[in-house]
Amino acid sequence: MPENQSRTIAPDALPDVITRYLKAHRVHDKATAITAFTGDATVIDDGNTYRGTAAIESWLGKAAAEFTYTSELTGAQRVDATHYVATHHLEGDFPGGTVDLHYRFALRGDLVERLVIEP
Repeated sequence: MPENQSRTIAPDALPDVITRYLKAHRVHDKATAITAFTGDATVIDDGNTYRGTAAIESWLGKAAAEFTYTSELTGAQRVDATHYVATHHLEGDFPGGTVDLHYRFALRGDLVERLVIEP
């Protein structure tokens, strides 16, 4: 998935499953957020890998409780038919206080198969 093939899109042009996940994640709605993933999905965040819905659900709960922060969707890219990037600007009480994170989604059908969150 070469970066040079990606193109900027309007955030509201992201696939519905990504929008649903991002909205649920923002309001800490773990039950809705987990429905965006395949049963064998993988999430990689902060150097840790979570495989399967049970591990991802646990990560969702931990991620929501660890720090207080605001998150703003600042950009979106379509890499190809199944790969998208949503960029968020976060400000809060975590180390450093601000960060721009890239949520790199890989879709399988209408669900998220892989999510990598990195600066």
